[in-house]
Amino acid sequence: MDDGPVIRSRLGVVPQEDNLDLELSVAENLYVYGRYHDLPKTVIRKRIDELLDFSQLAEKRDSPVDDLSGGMKRRLTIARSLINQPQLVILDEPTTGLDPQARHVLWDRLRQLKGRGATLIITTHYMDEAEQLCDRLVVMDGGRIVAADSPGGLIRTHSTREVLELFFDPVDHAATAARLGNGGLAGIKRVEVLSERILLYTDDADTTMSILESNDFHPRGTLTRRSTLEDVFLRLTGRKLTD
Repeated sequence: MDDGPVIRSRLGVVPQEDNLDLELSVAENLYVYGRYHDLPKTVIRKRIDELLDFSQLAEKRDSPVDDLSGGMKRRLTIARSLINQPQLVILDEPTTGLDPQARHVLWDRLRQLKGRGATLIITTHYMDEAEQLCDRLVVMDGGRIVAADSPGGLIRTHSTREVLELFFDPVDHAATAARLGNGGLAGIKRVEVLSERILLYTDDADTTMSILESNDFHPRGTLTRRSTLEDVFLRLTGRKLTD
């Protein structure tokens, strides 16, 4: 798109809380923001059409913002930040409070932005979101960077390929946790004891389970899953709540 000699800010910001103008319609929110950037009216009108299609809000063009769902408001806030076609978009907790369907729609739109060449800087506490959207991650704890890499790189460095979750009867939990915590079983690289389950970090959960059974460990329930960024985050920052 060639807009001629228009001087544009190349930064877009999406705050954690939606700060839309509730007294304006969906399209009017985009129009006013375009004027903040001193864009020509003809350019703004064209971009409103494009952004409403992009955010799947074309049918809500003339609706009051107050009538939108939470997911629609979030998509409108992101669309508004793109009115100036920024090269860099900063998003603070972009999917907080959204239901799963709305989150996945928003993820799809953010991937489209990346595909168009925009750079996204995202702050999030949702590790699945970071794994879905980010090419490079920085894990911070107490204002310090404790690790930085790609999602896959962080998992390979700070976790194992799989996690085997074991559930024992409450009367056996403490004694079993002590036995496992002493180590010595092949294939188990780390043991984490929680109040209601025991996590075994291993590269082959099936083999580990066979070894457990041969050593007279018989959990009442098991769950095998791949390691995630949440495992990495909790290992690096701890499980205790902090403000």
